[in-house]
Amino acid sequence: MRDVAVIGVGLTKFGELWDVSFRELMMEAGARAIENSGIDGKQIGAMYVGNMSSGQFIRQEHISSIVADHAGLVPIPSTRVEGACASGGLALRQAIIDVGSGLHDIVVAAGIEKMTDVLAGVATGALATAADQEWEVFVGATFPGLYALMARRHMYEFGTTEEQMAAVAVKNHRNACFNTCAQYQMEITVDDVMKSPPVTLPLKLLDCSPITDGAACAILASAEKARKLTDTPVLVAGTGQASDAISLHSRTSLTSLQATIEAARKAYKMAGVKPDDIDLAEVHDCFTIAEIMAIEDLEFCKKGEGGKVTEQGETAIGGRIPVNTSGGLKGKGHPVGATGIAQVVEIVQQLRGEAGKRQVDGAEIGLAHNVGGSGGTAVVHVLRRGD
Repeated sequence: MRDVAVIGVGLTKFGELWDVSFRELMMEAGARAIENSGIDGKQIGAMYVGNMSSGQFIRQEHISSIVADHAGLVPIPSTRVEGACASGGLALRQAIIDVGSGLHDIVVAAGIEKMTDVLAGVATGALATAADQEWEVFVGATFPGLYALMARRHMYEFGTTEEQMAAVAVKNHRNACFNTCAQYQMEITVDDVMKSPPVTLPLKLLDCSPITDGAACAILASAEKARKLTDTPVLVAGTGQASDAISLHSRTSLTSLQATIEAARKAYKMAGVKPDDIDLAEVHDCFTIAEIMAIEDLEFCKKGEGGKVTEQGETAIGGRIPVNTSGGLKGKGHPVGATGIAQVVEIVQQLRGEAGKRQVDGAEIGLAHNVGGSGGTAVVHVLRRGD
């Protein structure tokens, strides 16, 4: 494979965007990415769009054609990529493979979800299609319920506390205050989390990521072409993807996501780095326990110590390994198909030194970690400053 770089990124506001359509969201993110990259749309050779469930959220399938059409990019090949909440990260991976193979020189990786145009029950049902319908959903399991099982087991095995999980939410909301695109730009306290309404105990309302509208876009190019187009290319140093059983009862552990462990191993190996080399990370914190397990599975700390290092401030901006400087899924929002691309937008901005008040000093290597469902799919990307 030839080297691949990110040359432009674009992000919409995340939130309950009642007055913006699916198509408008995608066009806004794409236009911002093209402007950011300084290219002409005619230079784009292909497009990969991450989207989980537009058929249920907006009653529209075949969005690859819609996006290409409204972006004025017909007749380039446009492909929808679906992997539940990992759809965006997988779309980016397909774009990396495309450019790396030499098939196209410039490729768009995008992600979008419009989730708030339906009632909450419909949205919950759509999200539940990423779990095992026969063995989990049929008997009443929901995603909060599945992650609550993981949380209970983690608490039992390692002594993780509800206050430590709450510390994840507090940190990520604080970071979101400095992100103008974030859904929740407000600080909360551990006490706020502890007193918030129960969803599926031990998870409470403020332990859970929200339902969100939003779109994100990244433009990739061969490293050779990137150096001619921008002074601030961000190289894709490594990428890894892995799968696991979709249902929890078939997993070897309830306190780790094996797909994350394997995807990270592949990404680290390809990038030629170790976990200690990572300067910051965007991880999949769909629930607070998910971030705790992620930083353990990514080997930023020992197994069972994720809650402890969070509580001690090691994952805060200015800490040993800043995690979710964007606000994460918890504070920034979680438009499921767009999340994996939005994570990379944050890493790119950090590596360029463009993250403002949430900037990590001296950031040179960043990691993005995107999970589908309760862990049936995981994708990890390692990005490096191109200069």
